[in-house]
Amino acid sequence: MNTAPTKTETAAPAELDLDARLALVGALMDERLALANVAFEVDTAHIPAADPLPEVTAPPIITPGPVPCPYSTPLAATLHLARIRLETGGWCTGALRDEQGAACLIGAIRAEALSRDQADDACVVLLEAIQRDFADAETIPSWNDSQRGPRLALLYLDRAAALAHSRNQ
Repeated sequence: MNTAPTKTETAAPAELDLDARLALVGALMDERLALANVAFEVDTAHIPAADPLPEVTAPPIITPGPVPCPYSTPLAATLHLARIRLETGGWCTGALRDEQGAACLIGAIRAEALSRDQADDACVVLLEAIQRDFADAETIPSWNDSQRGPRLALLYLDRAAALAHSRNQ
């Protein structure tokens, strides 16, 4: 006896709107969170009460000290110290020093030089270093005032210091 397979009819699943689906997922998540909370309590029940955390203090802020001068010659050392003065005290144009304590190239050199002659000699070396790349620079003040920031002033103080050191000045 051959019988044809019978078709069973299944009902189509009911479509849930967004609010119903969110409520269903929310109920499932609440159940999972409650179960996880119970599991956590069971897992940590054997741990004795922990001592309160000790107070943690931040380490002291360490500020780097002055870098030792890499030059042993007096003019090179003066030019290096003038660079440090410009870095820490600030750079300005149009005056030897401004009200905030910033200095121009010559002001920084004069502040660090031990004598007027040493300052003049350091300025001669600096002008030579500047004129190697800027042939139209007539004086240090005019070149300093034409700069937009301290970057080149610091660079040429470094180059002048290296030049003075190579000449043993």
